[in-house]
Amino acid sequence: MTNTVIDKTSIHPSAVIHPSAQIGEGVIIGPNVVIGEDVIIGNGTRVIANAYIEYAEIGENCTISPFSTIGSEPQDLGYKGEKTKVVIGNETIIKENVTIHRGAACGDYTTRVGNKCLLMVGSHVAHNCVLADQVILANLVTLGGHVHVGFGAFVGGMSVFHQNIRIGDMAIISGFSASRQDILPYSKNDGRPSVPRGINVIALKRRGVPLEIRSNINLAFKYLISDDYNTSQAIEKIKAEVPMNEYIENMIEFVQSSKRGLRFKPNKSGHQLSDSEE
Repeated sequence: MTNTVIDKTSIHPSAVIHPSAQIGEGVIIGPNVVIGEDVIIGNGTRVIANAYIEYAEIGENCTISPFSTIGSEPQDLGYKGEKTKVVIGNETIIKENVTIHRGAACGDYTTRVGNKCLLMVGSHVAHNCVLADQVILANLVTLGGHVHVGFGAFVGGMSVFHQNIRIGDMAIISGFSASRQDILPYSKNDGRPSVPRGINVIALKRRGVPLEIRSNINLAFKYLISDDYNTSQAIEKIKAEVPMNEYIENMIEFVQSSKRGLRFKPNKSGHQLSDSEE
């Protein structure tokens, strides 16, 4: 059966599209796709076979893979059918069996995924989560409600995160980790519970952060995880002894604004540190 072509937009005859949906130019909608109420799909986006979308705004040049579900009701017992939604940015890739639930009736009623994100097979983004740009969730990552994930963060497969936590900018978390507490920006993390093991030097290098600044971030990190200081003392030492930059300022603000706290000390194994940033 051939596709129906309407104004450069290709819609398979078996697709079911609600009259309220707004479909951009150059959009490809594959077989057995269901697009429900209040959906906007930006130009050039591909919705491959058997995807389900409702109450969602999806940007341009995205890829929505088979059996992914976007905008279905949140898993929140307090939800009573209020009008909420999902918003996804441009050039984001949603792989097979991903679930992104629309917001519960709190905050801005919205679940958000940024630009150029990659959500791998079977990952789950719960109600009212916020993913910044260039976030990567590997296979089967599970984010509880209201989780905020910072710019460029990478979350390893089969990891689980409690509702209301924050994962900082450019943090990287190894597979099969879990956390009930916030994850420090620019850090490498591992474990159940997950703890920082060092600075994510590779991510900083890839984004052009110079050696001197990376070294100062690493020094600030050493103070934060030191057994010699509590968190408040470590921050005072950083302010007094480490040349400040936007990254260290962001780390300090992140720690001081944390509502769930951060775990700096591992249960058993030590931190992977040396005298240099590497």
